[in-house]
Amino acid sequence: MVAGAGAAGVGSVGVMASVHGIGGAPPIDVAWGFMISFELGVEDLADTRFALSPLHEAVLSLRVLQDPGLAALHLPWRRSALGRLGALDTELLLALVARRRTVPDHLTPVPTSFAPVFEEELAVVRRTSSELVRRDLVLTHAPDPVPGALRAAVDGDDAAVAALRDGICDLLHRYWRSAIEPEWPRMRLVLEADMTYRARRLALGGARLLFADMHPDLRWREGVLHVDRMISRHRVAAAGRGLLLMPSVFAHKPAPPLSPEEPPSLVYPSRGVATLWDSPPGDAPRGGSRSGAAPQALAALLGAPRARLLVLLEEPTATVEIARRLRVTPSAVSQHLRVLYAAGLLARARDGRQVLYRRSVLGDKLVAGG
Repeated sequence: MVAGAGAAGVGSVGVMASVHGIGGAPPIDVAWGFMISFELGVEDLADTRFALSPLHEAVLSLRVLQDPGLAALHLPWRRSALGRLGALDTELLLALVARRRTVPDHLTPVPTSFAPVFEEELAVVRRTSSELVRRDLVLTHAPDPVPGALRAAVDGDDAAVAALRDGICDLLHRYWRSAIEPEWPRMRLVLEADMTYRARRLALGGARLLFADMHPDLRWREGVLHVDRMISRHRVAAAGRGLLLMPSVFAHKPAPPLSPEEPPSLVYPSRGVATLWDSPPGDAPRGGSRSGAAPQALAALLGAPRARLLVLLEEPTATVEIARRLRVTPSAVSQHLRVLYAAGLLARARDGRQVLYRRSVLGDKLVAGG
């Protein structure tokens, strides 16, 4: 469902055929010229919601892995990921990314819950029909030929395509475990901070304020959200289905579904990505989530104030809010936060002018075993 120049999937065959020269139509260079629009009524705005998708991040990260010049700020992650991937056959995965930086639509299904686990999303991909997989691969790469790593299966029967699909899913799972999962907690912290910011803007100023600073290619006008610089074009009436918004670490521009048949949704670049790799990948504290009362052993180890603070930080929380909950001064909280963060027990991410703190994986383990 990832659309747009530099982030596209498969959509309207008629439009894509004219763009890519399929079916005898001459190819035309309109990579930055089309627009996708969503008509959103009052009920749709009331049903605007957010979701996190680890599968989207894994698939979108392939573009950065393929082309380090696409997003220089992710170079620390890329170096670390390449070191962890080892002998994994990335040739097949990178063959999925077309010259226009497009990816097959079926690899990025719309999440059906707020935060699906990676394996749940991958199971949806495994159920994709051979016919759709074949069509996706051809249209994603057109007008270029399908890469050699994919060609034999695409030219073969449905069994060959199904085998390719399952092989890609197996590789994606291994890729996720090596390249993305170790960093997912810190990515999720950034994404959750973005969603908190967006939800606040929606509450304060409605759709106009929500979309105002999301990306220059987004325009809200008279109940319609326009997404500029797409490689396909259509206008979709949400008609009571709402709008699903998904912040992304690896997306560099808005990415709605190319197909008008897909549920209304939009992947957009998350805030806070510039500081994501301030500490080296694999070394920084990572977020987690588990709660419980501060046990005596934990209090004996850290001291009662820091133990209570660590137990409290199951979700991203600002210093002022922490102080309010604990009924202490922000300065006292800040001192404890610095110590816990330096010890690797907390992860943090910036949200506008404030910093949000949350337990790291190590902090989770300490609370669980305390």
